[in-house]
Amino acid sequence: MSSTAGLPKLKTRRGIEAWLLILALIVSIAAYCLVGLGVKGELPPNVYVYSGWLFVLAAFGHIVVRIRAKYADPVILPIAVFLNGIGLAMIYRLDLAEHRTGMASVATKQLIWTSLGLVVLAVIVILLKDHRLLRRYTYVSGLAGILMLLLPLAPGIGTTINGARIWIHVGPMSFQPGEIAKLLLAFFFAGYLVSNRDALSLAGPKVLGLQLPRIRDMAPLVIAWLASLGVLVFQRDLGTSLLFFGLFVAMLYVATERISWIIIGLILFAGGAVLAGMFISHVGQRLNIWIHALDPSVYNQEYGGSYQLVQGLFGLANGGLTGTGLGLGRPDIVPHADSDFIITSLGEELGLVGLFAILLVYVIFVERGIRVAIAVRDGFGKLLSAGLCFTIGLQCFIVVGGVTRVIPLTGLTTPFLAAGGSSLLANWIIVALLLRISDNARRPLDEFATGVLSVLPDDERSRKRDGSGPTEAVAQ
Repeated sequence: MSSTAGLPKLKTRRGIEAWLLILALIVSIAAYCLVGLGVKGELPPNVYVYSGWLFVLAAFGHIVVRIRAKYADPVILPIAVFLNGIGLAMIYRLDLAEHRTGMASVATKQLIWTSLGLVVLAVIVILLKDHRLLRRYTYVSGLAGILMLLLPLAPGIGTTINGARIWIHVGPMSFQPGEIAKLLLAFFFAGYLVSNRDALSLAGPKVLGLQLPRIRDMAPLVIAWLASLGVLVFQRDLGTSLLFFGLFVAMLYVATERISWIIIGLILFAGGAVLAGMFISHVGQRLNIWIHALDPSVYNQEYGGSYQLVQGLFGLANGGLTGTGLGLGRPDIVPHADSDFIITSLGEELGLVGLFAILLVYVIFVERGIRVAIAVRDGFGKLLSAGLCFTIGLQCFIVVGGVTRVIPLTGLTTPFLAAGGSSLLANWIIVALLLRISDNARRPLDEFATGVLSVLPDDERSRKRDGSGPTEAVAQ
């Protein structure tokens, strides 16, 4: 008799996803149209082609999920489509200001990368039937992630842009391997921590009322700290260094549920920040820009000054509460307004209300990712989904905090919104993995046994049937 006999059939919730996708498309296409009306007083000449292609991409993603991951979370894909669409509209607006058309248009390139991202999503959802298969490649993922981080240092292909050596060039193509490295390292962290969390959870000495871990168990945290400092020293990439270390500390806390790991991580981070500010010129320069942004001598520096940051702040102030309206501001005054500072571009033309609405969408994305982590029963899936959604959340905080002068600028890009193919591709991979994990978490045991478990070896398959399959119904 089936293990689910007598239980009500679970709703797949694909109808909810379809309606949310329609809403996301309406808002995204409306923003695209408003940009044309605001800048030129007429609809963009390619509005029907653009709208049709965006609709095809969203429908393609929905159909793949409906067929291959029908129990997946219904909110994650619409959020990704919405953010991607809003980003395309703003990038197009900046293209118009810079008179970029055709293949020289950044929006056109971004749409191509969006298409590639949906194709990669489909490949992952179709081929990866069980996210736990990734655990087999824990150390391979870790090694590959480190190699990807080191790749820009290779002579001949590595390139320094804006002071950071994080790009590689192969022919006419450029790519930021650190975006893929963060995913590979998330796989490694999840696999390593789920295998060693018992040892990492053991209590050590008690200091000032805080139960610390054992000294010998602190080695992984110290290694992660040193590795993040290595990224900072050799690649001069403050953003990736902060994201890398923050991701490990967060996943370590999720694995052990010990607040002491966070406190130790913060102490190490503070110590590293002081050392970096004292001995690494690039970090010292960022700190100087942050503290003395409005100082004329800093603002007027020909290179490495605070001009970009201050112009972004002026743009946010110009937007006020409700914004100037799409196409009616001057976000193009800010250097790199379509990538590093796309948040200030949106804040100027959509205002504080519009910017808060976008940030709320990110909060919902992270919340859905946490739901997935709570719902899935296996430890690897919990850690991986928590790490992936934390990556998006931390990246948003670092970017928004940097452009609003809450923290120093780091050079990270806003997920889904900012121009950049490697970042966008990595974000769509995160969406695909969260969809796969959420589908496995909600799938009934009988379907799980005949579908997902069929790809596992016989011994592991029988062990999963005995008690580590997904829940019957969770996180509605």
